[in-house]
Amino acid sequence: MSDWIKTQHCYDIGKKPIEIYVFVDPLCPECWGLEPIIRKLQIEYGQLFSLRHVLSGKIDSLNMGKNKNYENLAQVWEKTASRSGMSCDGSLWSENPISSPYTASIAIKAAELQGRKLAIRFLRQLQEYVFIGKKDISNIEVLTECAKMVGLDVEEFLYDINSSSAAKGFQCDMKITSEMEVTEIPSLVFFNQNIEEEGIKVSGVYSYEVYVQILEDMLNGLPAPAPPPSLEEFLSCFKLVATKEIETVYNMSKNTVELEMKKLVLKQLAEKIPAKYGTFWRYTKKQS
Repeated sequence: MSDWIKTQHCYDIGKKPIEIYVFVDPLCPECWGLEPIIRKLQIEYGQLFSLRHVLSGKIDSLNMGKNKNYENLAQVWEKTASRSGMSCDGSLWSENPISSPYTASIAIKAAELQGRKLAIRFLRQLQEYVFIGKKDISNIEVLTECAKMVGLDVEEFLYDINSSSAAKGFQCDMKITSEMEVTEIPSLVFFNQNIEEEGIKVSGVYSYEVYVQILEDMLNGLPAPAPPPSLEEFLSCFKLVATKEIETVYNMSKNTVELEMKKLVLKQLAEKIPAKYGTFWRYTKKQS
């Protein structure tokens, strides 16, 4: 494993000058659309900040079983996907609607009991399953599969998902959401080491430059951004990435991404995964 990959797998460990609270919901398409920006921030300035994901609990209307909401949700998903470039297929809501949205959030808190970085990987896996695979991520079999994929202790995870610890973790996240007056997701709140100063809250999704400017203002300057790794390293670290993520991280056009990724496909290092909006790429190199 290269030094770069090791760094990416440990980006939330250790004391760093900035902590970013990321308020998300596993079923929020705008949160999914934020992923390319988070990836780029991690790569270029990950040495300066740690991430703390907070589950917002903004989906209570879904748990009421109001089927009339499903059509609206499908339309929001489709519009968001076409705008963000991060595919999410709204037909899920007519074909395989999520039976219990809060279950996915509780599962993330259960994963977090095994470590924050594992929970972040688990959240990403859930997003891939629901937005690309149209799977019901409140189904225990789907959640178990996700847990296996990211390397969780599955037996421990299945115990914790029904524990008071996971439920309390989720309640704590909702309390933080309320105390910080977060009313829109995704939202990012930037804190520096001076506990006297208030955090800087950014609601919604903005251009990458906005987040960099906040880091620069809070730190009174920034070092030069770290260069991105090779595409193969990037893919081997994250396993499945969107064309949009590669475009953002490498400042490439869509056509250039296609050309570069075709080279990896020919080397049998990647396979193309078509989606309703855009494409994804899966790392296929067998581990020796």
